[in-house]
Amino acid sequence: MVQKKAALACTECGQRNYHMTPTQAGQSSRLEIKKFCRYCNKHTLHKETK
Repeated sequence: MVQKKAALACTECGQRNYHMTPTQAGQSSRLEIKKFCRYCNKHTLHKETK
């Protein structure tokens, strides 16, 4: 069985810094987390992309 992968992209620079496997398959909204972006060198909001 193949697991789906999702990337977390920085909202300021657009770089995809983190990868994850979504836990809920029926989730309609995308995950938004504040994480550290090494390109911006600060904590920024990261949104889930496909």
